[in-house]
Amino acid sequence: MSMLRAFEPIWLFAAAGYAARRWRLLGDRSVTVLGWFVFHLAMPVALFVRLSTTTLTGFDGRQLAAFAASTAVVIGAGWYGAGRFFGRKAGERTIWGMAGGYVNAANLGIPVATQVLGSVSFLVEVLLLQTIVITPVVLAMLDRHAEAGGKIRFRRLTTLPVRNPVILGSALGIAATAAGFSTPQVVQTPLAFLSSAAVPAALITLGASLYRREPEPGTGRAEITAITALKLVAQPAIACAVGLLLRLSQPQLLAVVVCAGLPTAQNVFVFAQKYGVGVALASRAVLITTTLSLASIAAIAALLGH
Repeated sequence: MSMLRAFEPIWLFAAAGYAARRWRLLGDRSVTVLGWFVFHLAMPVALFVRLSTTTLTGFDGRQLAAFAASTAVVIGAGWYGAGRFFGRKAGERTIWGMAGGYVNAANLGIPVATQVLGSVSFLVEVLLLQTIVITPVVLAMLDRHAEAGGKIRFRRLTTLPVRNPVILGSALGIAATAAGFSTPQVVQTPLAFLSSAAVPAALITLGASLYRREPEPGTGRAEITAITALKLVAQPAIACAVGLLLRLSQPQLLAVVVCAGLPTAQNVFVFAQKYGVGVALASRAVLITTTLSLASIAAIAALLGH
């Protein structure tokens, strides 16, 4: 029951964001503005503050291997199934696979890891994997189909991790810990204030993004059901199976399965919108998996946690 209570702040803040958007206390651009604040300022600082004061020992490659295996299998299955069963074209198939296997490790992952796992250490590994490995591969595939002649812009891909504020915050925090660097007292309080705003702002943004005044056409119910099943059922189940095979401890297994059970990341919608492929698909996938994941992650925590 204590695990379920850990989700109460998540549900309350998300509900507050939804209600504020529904009753027009937040304008139409509120989700974008709040999202920029969270992504570019609050979350990077929160990661830096946490990691710069956390001893980064005990990383186990088996955990990341279990998560990576679940991600690869689900994205690959989604990419294949989108073309085989739903007739999606190449660029749309990439978004389809990403919607099924790319987790919301930043905006929702941090509050979930904080409330349920009590640590963001493994989540940092997930963020690094997604930003350094998965995102460049996805963007390479999208660039290939967006450019005339299928040209891939490698310079843009190689600089992506450096231009990502979330990964920069994580990297700086890890570097500070490794070097034994202590943040000067004069900036500790401002950083703490900004860091404390990250989780509430992210959850309010999430709740506000769930409200839609009009339904978005372009995606069948069968597709969304398949994506939801891949994201919230297949991916955590595969992660759990691989984790058991690798003999992970109970806390390690819980971290892997909870992170694998996170909903579709909003970055999927951002990429779809930028490249003009599968926009309605990505939007609905984010909306539905995020809504249902609040219950599914609570169930995972209740089953695997103490």
